[in-house]
Amino acid sequence: MRRIALVTLVVDDYDEAIRFYTDALGFRLAEDTPRPDGSRWVVVEAGPADAGAALLLARGKDDAQRARVGDQTGGRVGFFLHTDDFARDHARMLAAGVTFLETPRHEPYGTVAVFQDLYGNRWDLLQPATS
Repeated sequence: MRRIALVTLVVDDYDEAIRFYTDALGFRLAEDTPRPDGSRWVVVEAGPADAGAALLLARGKDDAQRARVGDQTGGRVGFFLHTDDFARDHARMLAAGVTFLETPRHEPYGTVAVFQDLYGNRWDLLQPATS
């Protein structure tokens, strides 16, 4: 069986990113391991370890990488956070200070609202429609 295990998200600061993804979004810190070059291997997961792709939070190492922080997908929604209870997670995220760029809307594929992470990357919070 094959699956996408990790997606790299370039960040400015490891600890700031860990706080946002764990406190504001409710992710779980799966790993935070120092590396010999001074970087860290930081992995956060939105659900159980076998539930899908996790994020590798990677601090930008040079000007080119740092320039991509917050704009990894050219301003498009590039990340999709599925939920089984949109109202619960939307309210919790608002209370944690997450910035939503629109009010929730109902689409044929589910209930959705675009939010941004602490760097400006766009995400969908999405409760898929049941079929």
